Amino acid sequence: MKAGMTALAVALFASVGSPSAMAADYVIDTTNAHASITFKVSHLGFSWIIGRFDKFSGTFSYDDKNPDASKVNVEIDTTSVDTNLALRDKHLRAADLLDTDMFPTAKFESTAVKSTDGNKATITGNLTLHGVTKEITIDAEHVGGGKDPWGGYRDGFTGTTKITLADYGILRNLGPATKDVELILNIEGVRK
Repeated sequence: MKAGMTALAVALFASVGSPSAMAADYVIDTTNAHASITFKVSHLGFSWIIGRFDKFSGTFSYDDKNPDASKVNVEIDTTSVDTNLALRDKHLRAADLLDTDMFPTAKFESTAVKSTDGNKATITGNLTLHGVTKEITIDAEHVGGGKDPWGGYRDGFTGTTKITLADYGILRNLGPATKDVELILNIEGVRK
């Protein structure tokens, strides 16, 4: 009887544990610039300013058989903000905007992934920016995965989300068209 219960317990553990056990862990490939975090914000409602964060790092886990078990963790160096204009970048780092002296990093940690259609999913998680943590939702899509020419294995994703600056305590009035920022994420990871 005891042996039977032990076998049952092992079988249950294997069936419950198998989805996460099959998930592979990846390091986001920032070394070779195969990943990017960019943003788009309106300039007075007349045009768009496009920028990026040059320095960030992170990891994710992914199992194509059970994508809902995926997890994502990213840390962004906010001092690396780059809009292709040094004067504007200096202003973005200032105390009335990103305040990078006080808050040099932003972080995202996923709390749930929900497959929606085909290769698409909704990623929910906590974004900490400017010292404030808020839940956001990223509309994501699996771009592809497979062996790379260097003997490794990669998976890549793209995603978008929109945040409201005031939600993160960034209260500088940049005009009504500039309340929200769209984040565009292109993430390629190398399997560990």
